[in-house]
Amino acid sequence: MSDRPSASQAAAARATASPGPAGRMASAGMPVEKSENFKASAKRLVSRLGPERFNVITVITMAVIATALSVATPKVLGRGTNLVFSGLRSGSGVDFSQLHRILLFAVSLSFASSFLNWIQGMILAGVVQRTMCTLRAEVEDKLNMLPLNYVDSQPRGDLLSRVTNDIDNVAQSLQQSLSMILTSTLTLFGVLIMMFTISWILAIISSLLIPASLVMVKFIAKRSRKRFMAQWKHTGTLNAHIEEVFTGHALVKAFGRQEDVERTFDVENEKLYQASFGAQAISLSIQSMSTFLGNLNFVAIAVFGGLRVSSGAMSLGDIQAFFQYSRQLGMPLTQLSSMANILQSGVASAERVFEFLDAPVEVTEVGGPVVGEIRGLVEFDNVSFAYLAEKPLIEGLSLVAEPGRTVAIVGPTGAGKTTLVNLLMRFYELNGGQIRVDGRNIASMPRRELRSQMGMVLQDAWLFEGTIRDNIAYGNLGASEADLMAAARATYVDRFVHSLPLGYDTILDDAGSNVSSGQRQLITIARAFLADPAILILDEATSSVDTRTEVLIQQAMAALRSQRTSFVIAHRLSTIRDADTILMMDAGRIVEQGTHDELIRNAGAYFTLYNSQFAAAAAEVA
Repeated sequence: MSDRPSASQAAAARATASPGPAGRMASAGMPVEKSENFKASAKRLVSRLGPERFNVITVITMAVIATALSVATPKVLGRGTNLVFSGLRSGSGVDFSQLHRILLFAVSLSFASSFLNWIQGMILAGVVQRTMCTLRAEVEDKLNMLPLNYVDSQPRGDLLSRVTNDIDNVAQSLQQSLSMILTSTLTLFGVLIMMFTISWILAIISSLLIPASLVMVKFIAKRSRKRFMAQWKHTGTLNAHIEEVFTGHALVKAFGRQEDVERTFDVENEKLYQASFGAQAISLSIQSMSTFLGNLNFVAIAVFGGLRVSSGAMSLGDIQAFFQYSRQLGMPLTQLSSMANILQSGVASAERVFEFLDAPVEVTEVGGPVVGEIRGLVEFDNVSFAYLAEKPLIEGLSLVAEPGRTVAIVGPTGAGKTTLVNLLMRFYELNGGQIRVDGRNIASMPRRELRSQMGMVLQDAWLFEGTIRDNIAYGNLGASEADLMAAARATYVDRFVHSLPLGYDTILDDAGSNVSSGQRQLITIARAFLADPAILILDEATSSVDTRTEVLIQQAMAALRSQRTSFVIAHRLSTIRDADTILMMDAGRIVEQGTHDELIRNAGAYFTLYNSQFAAAAAEVA
């Protein structure tokens, strides 16, 4: 049996026995409620807009023009008010022709401003979505470069949350905030300029609103940052718990642990609620405080402006325009305050995405590509390896697998069987020693070229959503239909496919649940058969098939192993009796090796393991 649990087994075990991903994150020292480097993450996020600098400049230019047109409108309307008031006061009547021209001009300014804002909003949407598209592509590339030990050490639901929920939140935050921040900032300065052209005294009074708002935003934002960080961390934690329970759903029910997982869900859900509620409460408080400060400013303008109009220092049209500017001044301040919280949330998510992008990748490739086909001579020379530095698993292991020979690996759980082939595939890097293929150190071979020479059938039959034909063809996308059919017949897939209504065009779901576990495993074997590898790795490849099918598969495996170096991991010792060499492993060491007959005659560890499987059956037959 494999020395490392499969993904589904591990998830199910965690779902039924562990304190959940939150506990693992805490025990691993991962921060739960603290933003690590907000300023650096914000700067890094903005720098990602660099490739769109031309469009960003276009957006800024349009925003400047649109804002200028918008802030000029109240001044124009003030002229109309003065025209009406002066006409009525002088008794000469209102010049409606002039008034119509003024109103038409004001409407034109407003329409032009709105149109430019719409255009720049469309351009900015393209900028943000292209930037996020690039970010998602980088995340996908990163996923393919991450070593298995990193993926194995992270809660899967939290990883999924980082590459889905967090990126979506970054996109929404940028989409909502960039245009608003740009427009609000320009409006703020434009309105202040227009205020000073009307009355510098009232403008100074209104200006007091700005530092008060900034102090308020800084005070509240400092306290909201950790809550937004906690919100998205707890989102990832809850997703990890849900993903684990879903994966191990059958085991949760089988062991009657529904109440336990529900309690864990309630705890994590409550944490997410508290973090989200705190974040949203702060957002509402900023808006409320901004509105309050804006109303205070409006009252001050009304009092002092009324006094100046009554004294003749200001015209009625000017005070009307100033009132409008006062309202316009409050609006961008309120918007900037709200956007501060949206940005806090977006940067918190960006920080989680950047943490993922900064994770260490596999060791840099060296050397050139593998030249031509390999013969399949595999040598382990004094190999040492440990998943954890303080717990060595394999120490000083050496073996030689001759080309075209079958090497079976057996031993108790945790002996290092699956680890051995994982090292051969360079899923992990050695701590010491060398592994050579045809005399060449695999550390000098590009992983893609090395793995292209190998075929692997795992205990967990992985199938993607698609047809049976597509899943088999995954082993060799360039294979002909005749080759695909030959592989299906050789591995007895052809026998059950014809019983399905759509045959090879039957669509499998992402778990392959519309075919049996044994049939899924047959499909994966056919996939390896079609790949026609020089080195074949079978990790308990027949563990999910019945005895009769196993006999047929063994015949197919014999044909598949012909002229190939094969490594077979199996716990059913009956399946490897014909292997050229059997390695008996224990605690990361080879304790015995030889043919089946030789090991039986030695009456050692293999003999004991063999008898433990067949003694009872032999007694029944006797």
